[in-house]
Amino acid sequence: MRVVAYLFSNPLLEPTPDATLWGWEVDQVYCDVGTGDDRPNLQRLLHDSPAPQYVLVRQLAELGDTVEAVAEVVQRLEGRGSVVMAIAHNNCTPHSAVPLRIAAEVQAVQQSRRIQAGHARNRLKALPPPGRAPYGYRRGQDRYLLDRATAPVVKAFFERFLLFGSVRGAVRYLETTYGKRISVSTGRRWLTNPVYRGGLAYQDGRVIAETHVPLMSREEAAQIDRLLRRNRRLPPRTTSAPRSLAGLVQCAVCQSRLRVSRVSRPRQSQEYLYLRPSACDRTPRCKALPYEEVLDRTIERVCQDLPAAIATLQRPPTDAIKGAIAGQIAQKQAVLKQLPDLLAAGVLDTTTADLRAYTLRSDIAALNQKLAQLPPDNLPEIAKTLSIPQFWRDLSESERRVYLREFIREIQILRPDSRTWDLQLQFVFDPASIMLKGQKGE
Repeated sequence: MRVVAYLFSNPLLEPTPDATLWGWEVDQVYCDVGTGDDRPNLQRLLHDSPAPQYVLVRQLAELGDTVEAVAEVVQRLEGRGSVVMAIAHNNCTPHSAVPLRIAAEVQAVQQSRRIQAGHARNRLKALPPPGRAPYGYRRGQDRYLLDRATAPVVKAFFERFLLFGSVRGAVRYLETTYGKRISVSTGRRWLTNPVYRGGLAYQDGRVIAETHVPLMSREEAAQIDRLLRRNRRLPPRTTSAPRSLAGLVQCAVCQSRLRVSRVSRPRQSQEYLYLRPSACDRTPRCKALPYEEVLDRTIERVCQDLPAAIATLQRPPTDAIKGAIAGQIAQKQAVLKQLPDLLAAGVLDTTTADLRAYTLRSDIAALNQKLAQLPPDNLPEIAKTLSIPQFWRDLSESERRVYLREFIREIQILRPDSRTWDLQLQFVFDPASIMLKGQKGE
């Protein structure tokens, strides 16, 4: 018994499939790769002798571009005594004709593949995917264009998030300032949407950069990614809390997070802020601490210890990493420039050249994103600014919250006895989790 298989794949829609996917032991696999109706290996299958007893296909739609073409191939194979088995249908075709039900399935599959192929050709040309343009843009002939009425709203949303680091706060700002109501989940999608960064994201997961005018720069996009990563490690309700120490302070004795509590006296407008353990199980409970005192000592320790910590930081060889990434980008750009010459010389066909250009452009976009996310080279200069106490005093609580969370992973409170406590900081770039000890207070 001779069993053969036939595969047809469109490189615009899928990579070349594995020839061992059948689950049967086959004697030979005929495979055609292309974007049209040219199937030379199918013609070879129809004329090879002796005729096989079984012909396996993934689905009958691969035997032709129309239902009539598929029916003709099936009849020719069956006329030679072969049984065509479609794995997708889990069925053998009867003699003389393709059944009506399967013919409808073949027609549906072929229609779907034609639509997908059209989308794939647009993708290779870096054209926008189907559907409405994202808020802030409108569709042009071959790219997204800025919508003058809505683009400023999206830009203001990004600027607000970069300033205060809160998605909920930026969402509320849009509603109160511009009357634009969006959900928090929509705001998060805006922050990570490649379209607002000047690129196009496609269904295969690849991103093509610099296809239209962006609403945020590459540096702003990298900063937004850092803020989102930082917020993920904080308790959910503290990411938009008005107080700068919210979510950062933990009691080292009871391992409870300290939340900000407000206390006021009857018929008086003055309020007092305290940091109180939220889930202390000790008896007696750990005492609350004055918020302003903890904040003052935190600023004092940051000004004193942050420059020294950055000076002794074992930083990665940023220049070498940037050079390596820049070299990869230059290499891929050189290959990209060679494609028109290879196409003109007949070394590559149009489809292969377009696919290669698409892959190279998406790889370059990914490398540029890595380049933008590398740590800045001027950390020592930034540390000098952050070591000035007046710099911290001039900030609002929301602005101070952004800076503290950028550099501090956790503030721990140690309690040697019931009357004294120690302040300790853990910086985000300290891999050994070395705690920088603060001053004692009563």
